[in-house]
Amino acid sequence: MEKFISAVSVAPAWLWISFCIGVVILLLIDLSLFGKAGHKISRKTALIESGIWIGISLLFNLWFGFAFGKDLGMEFLTGYLVEKSLSVDNLFVILLIFSSFKIPDKYQHRVLFYGVLGAIVLRAFFIVVGAQLLHSFHWILYVFGAILVITAIKFLRESDDEKVDVEESFATRTIKKLIPTTTSFDGSKFFMLENGIRKATPLFLALIVIEVTDLIFAVDSIPAVFAVTQDAFVAFASNILAILGLRALYFVLADWVGKLRYLKPGLAAVLGFIGVKMLLTDVYKISNWVSLLVIFMILLTAALSSWYVARAEDRKAK
Repeated sequence: MEKFISAVSVAPAWLWISFCIGVVILLLIDLSLFGKAGHKISRKTALIESGIWIGISLLFNLWFGFAFGKDLGMEFLTGYLVEKSLSVDNLFVILLIFSSFKIPDKYQHRVLFYGVLGAIVLRAFFIVVGAQLLHSFHWILYVFGAILVITAIKFLRESDDEKVDVEESFATRTIKKLIPTTTSFDGSKFFMLENGIRKATPLFLALIVIEVTDLIFAVDSIPAVFAVTQDAFVAFASNILAILGLRALYFVLADWVGKLRYLKPGLAAVLGFIGVKMLLTDVYKISNWVSLLVIFMILLTAALSSWYVARAEDRKAK
């Protein structure tokens, strides 16, 4: 085990174990403090929680940079920024899922909590596999780069008006065939007894669709983080810390996430840039500082442009 870890990362085994234990402890604390069942999460509470997660991530990034070198610290920050921006795009889909299954606001936190937990396990698996592939086959870099460029083109061609029928998705239809389901709710329970039969509630269906969606998003996010770093721990930790803040960020942005109209073009530019960077890795190496600056400026431009246009439209409406 130690031989495998040393081959794919500079981080020792104790750091991997400590990080995983720390994440579990933080999740338990988070659930006990902010996850009161049957209560809607307020914008203020979500903002505080999101700030705490970002603060923890940046503090860990700072310590990691001092302990293992500024280059790896820079890779960590860049990877975190990329994954955080991709997770914001994921919010659009989560919003659609909750709307399709008519999930009450007060139960959304519980679904997101277990959704994040499942996403952590899936991402950990894919990152470890990806790191091993990169270690064994250098040409995988070009495959990952091509995936990112194709994804960037797909983002540019997608229309914001395109709607996906979540209730008729493959995942939903498969679950309904395998187990009995109901459209009723029994508090925050994933299963309930109805006419003597245990049935899955819409909360469980929403959870499964969120997990499947994250699996699809992982196809983009895992190659993206490996374009920034080839250290398995940096890829894993930056990815997981970005996901941990997703749930809190959802309740902060849920009411106006639709106004981020230039998010997809911004993400397309980011994915296109890091895809080209990966494809050119043996020809010209773009420094970590340049990568971080380019990605930050693209996302900042997309955010400010979205804010400015939304503000201008609000003024015209008045």
